[in-house]
Amino acid sequence: MNYAFDYGWLLEYWPVLLKGLAITVELTLVGGVFGVALGVACAWARALGPKWLRPIVTTYVEMIRNTPFLIQLFFIFFGLPSLGVRLGELEAANLAMIINLGAYGCEIVRAGIQATPKGQFEAGASLGMSRIQTFWYVVLIPALQRIWPALSSQIVIVMLGSAAVSQIAAEDLTFAANFIQSRTFRAFEAYFVSTAIYLALAIALRQMLRGLGWSLFPKRSGR
Repeated sequence: MNYAFDYGWLLEYWPVLLKGLAITVELTLVGGVFGVALGVACAWARALGPKWLRPIVTTYVEMIRNTPFLIQLFFIFFGLPSLGVRLGELEAANLAMIINLGAYGCEIVRAGIQATPKGQFEAGASLGMSRIQTFWYVVLIPALQRIWPALSSQIVIVMLGSAAVSQIAAEDLTFAANFIQSRTFRAFEAYFVSTAIYLALAIALRQMLRGLGWSLFPKRSGR
């Protein structure tokens, strides 16, 4: 059977795609910023924090890293209302992405922290730095320099994984593709275009994170 490709529907449905793209970008931005912040906090807790806090953080990290993102999303959106916590689609999607990236980011950042020689802690103390100053300037910044490529890759993976939020009717790019396909019955064209947009978005995000790494860590980038 011959299939006639038709992309004429783009003229009618481009606002739907644009809205989906905007929501995907918003999810990535919020999830990336707060997810990395949560990952840094958890990495500190596991590597340098008080002993009573470490098992709690370890349980969170292992639970998230060993369960599917989709199940985590369903638990937040469908499960929490049973406990009286009701979230909208985008709120649940943002929270799920933050929690997911926080767990993976924790292990990535912790690896960088544990690679810091213990003598640098003593050097910070000898210079009169507080524990917070020592962690920020002596431990965290060099650790982030070492693990920035891995952390950047994880952020891109989480962005691509955001396609799952369409399952709770969050109107992201995948939701837009599903909507267009259901109206036009042009599945190939709808998903081909959405795939191309995801590819362009992933490449752009990776380049942006690389540029951010050059800006934050000029020595590592060779500048």
